[in-house]
Amino acid sequence: MIQNKTTTKSDIIYQGWVGQMPRFIQPYLILMRADRPIGTWLLLFPCWWSLSLAADLWPNVYYMALMAFGAFVMRGAGCVMNDIADRHFDGQVARTATRPLPNGDVSLKQAIAFMGGLCLIGLGVLVQFNSYTIILGIASLGLVFIYPFCKRWTYWPQAILGLTFNWGALVGWAAVQGQVGWAAVCLYFAGWFWTMGYDTIYAHQDKDDDIMIGVKSSALKLGAKTKPALWVLYLCCLGLIGTAGYLAGVSLYFYIGLAACAAHLVWQIVTLDIYNPDRCLYLFKANRHFGWILLATILLGKL
Repeated sequence: MIQNKTTTKSDIIYQGWVGQMPRFIQPYLILMRADRPIGTWLLLFPCWWSLSLAADLWPNVYYMALMAFGAFVMRGAGCVMNDIADRHFDGQVARTATRPLPNGDVSLKQAIAFMGGLCLIGLGVLVQFNSYTIILGIASLGLVFIYPFCKRWTYWPQAILGLTFNWGALVGWAAVQGQVGWAAVCLYFAGWFWTMGYDTIYAHQDKDDDIMIGVKSSALKLGAKTKPALWVLYLCCLGLIGTAGYLAGVSLYFYIGLAACAAHLVWQIVTLDIYNPDRCLYLFKANRHFGWILLATILLGKL
């Protein structure tokens, strides 16, 4: 039975628009994080960046819509997989103990069936593209299912997340060109460095609980060295974005926009307080703005 979960320690609240949905649907919406769009944005932007960079002028709006829906669905599937893998850990932490699986609102069998349904919907989106893109998209599933277990054996689960979340940089290019070009590869690894940065910031929220339950993260490994590491990560990200633009033959306007991207990432590093969980969450979510700035930069580069 669904209860009203309003404790400030919990990260699951059956309120807002989710609370207005039929009661039997609410736990599934929470399970796929439908109430938290930031993860969908972070998965979607590499798709849109690559799709735009590969286009002759403007990106295909229909493809953009397909990728937006696909990102929403597959991000949801990934969240369900993550909660299935972490269901025993989540029950030990106040912030996650009220999630649908450890709380009993959704059974393990129901969660597995729901994840399967989301994957089938995602496949339905994927088959709208060319055969090369379909194969490329399916190839990403291995990373999707491996990532939730990485924090058990490495301090760098963010590295696997980066490989997973930026796969769209390859898919977007392939959807237009029917193959993967070097510009897409550069954009993919730029996204990897970006993800390493923003998810390390995010992980600083959970480091005390991670120590308690025995899981690992880059935040624990880097500790006070996080800011110096972010300078390196974000510099590599910007350098690879610039290289991707050069290989794609963009105009000078692209590099003007890239300066705005750099300014945003510098702001993140300068204002970060790794001992303030609220600030870490705020800066993590601010990467949605970075995504929009870079998308605008790529579009400017087409002028």
